[in-house]
Amino acid sequence: MCEDDHAGIGRRAVFVTGAAAALTLGSVSFATAAPREERRRTVRGTLPPGSPDFVYIPVEVPSGVREIHVAYSYDRPAVPAGTQGNALDIGLFDERGTELGGRGFRGWSGGARTEFFVRADDATPGYLPGRIRPGTWHVALGPYTVAPQGLSYEITITLTYGEQDETPRPVYPPERARGRGRAWYRGDCHLHSEYSDGRYTLAEIAEQARAAGLDFINSSEHNTHSAHAHWADLAGDDLLILLGEEVTTRNGHVVALGTDPGTFVDWRYRARDNRFGRFARQIRRAGGLVVPAHPHATCIGCNWKFGFGEADAVEVWNGAYTPDDEVALADWDGMLVASVREGRDGGRGWIPAMGSSDSHRSPDVIGRPQTVVLADDLTREAIQEGIRAGRSYVAESSRLSLAFTASGGRGEHAGIGERLRVDPDTPVTVRLEVTGAPRCTVRLVTDQGVLFTGDPLPVSGAGVVEWRTTASYAAYVRAEVRHEAAAGPLPGALAAFTNPVFLGR
Repeated sequence: MCEDDHAGIGRRAVFVTGAAAALTLGSVSFATAAPREERRRTVRGTLPPGSPDFVYIPVEVPSGVREIHVAYSYDRPAVPAGTQGNALDIGLFDERGTELGGRGFRGWSGGARTEFFVRADDATPGYLPGRIRPGTWHVALGPYTVAPQGLSYEITITLTYGEQDETPRPVYPPERARGRGRAWYRGDCHLHSEYSDGRYTLAEIAEQARAAGLDFINSSEHNTHSAHAHWADLAGDDLLILLGEEVTTRNGHVVALGTDPGTFVDWRYRARDNRFGRFARQIRRAGGLVVPAHPHATCIGCNWKFGFGEADAVEVWNGAYTPDDEVALADWDGMLVASVREGRDGGRGWIPAMGSSDSHRSPDVIGRPQTVVLADDLTREAIQEGIRAGRSYVAESSRLSLAFTASGGRGEHAGIGERLRVDPDTPVTVRLEVTGAPRCTVRLVTDQGVLFTGDPLPVSGAGVVEWRTTASYAAYVRAEVRHEAAAGPLPGALAAFTNPVFLGR
């Protein structure tokens, strides 16, 4: 076994990937060898605090290589309270290079794995099978956080030589399932499996999605599309499986929802690099929706800092309802008020809200919450169109259903995400029908705030609420269904909420 030492920050060069500076260390070289032989190199080094977001180790791969295997470890020294310790992500780029948005991506496992392999016929989940071609490959390191003492790492790269097998042709799930025509369809669009940092298998996700009463799900692994080609056998007439990615940058996460099969969206930039718009447009060109995820989450790098100008929808409710979600809901309501003030609510200007489970492992509950979408059919295109139009509400489970409408005195009628076109002083009746929400309380929220709070629903969980208003008094109305508050003046956790109905010309 041969060893290289990248001690400190020596043997490096700084280069630019798109707009973000990155650190490139000295290259690791291998000689050719006979079939079935292995060659191994180990590199060690230390990254200081303030290291670039990405550090690349070039690996010179000769011809005749059958498999690349990478294993790594790093130290985790004790740090003072309130100080971040070491966390080091890892991935791989092939001989096509590390250019931002380029074609060289071969996989990413973040910090979820300590080793991985790629071959022509197979790869570790998170990585892409394909030919091992000669040239300069790169092991990519992502020092997510670095302790004050620095981050010392050891990486062992093993090449196995020999003839390569054929790469299997990918098969993707169909874009249509057996629907009910124009109807309400339930989905969970933010899920993780063993193909990134989750523990669920794809089969477990599909099984639990069906058990949760879901009609559709969206594959959204962190910074990799490697799961796309493994969903086909799990789809069916009763479950539509959309394909996407959770693009996990250092300044927030965004779900690419329902992209073309095999679409990879790069994540190696920050808000200050002014690159997000480019990749948001890529998501749309690939037929997907741009959905900022958990925008007020407190985990490092999770808080959304790119603005919402490119968003098709926003994930307001993520997993079990927490104070982060309450802040996201209030922030979204503020965006609705701004859209009314600026006259953008009648067109594309307002941003619909969604909810997803962000499930990773037990006890995470797939389908809590779920987005319920009014769509013309159970197809990729119809579901996306319903989400984009805001014809949806969010519920904590399939047991809870809502019907929310506004009507005028002359038979005018509008549903969730629509506009009731009436004169400013025309009386408007807002009606909410609820099932599956025992002892919950209904609140009606407008651009002025909460203007109606009902009595708790009966133990049966069913009830009807009606409220009268005008377009001059309420530019929009949306509904919230909340659990009983534990104590004090704060509202209880959400059980469900709707996108708004807009009122007025």
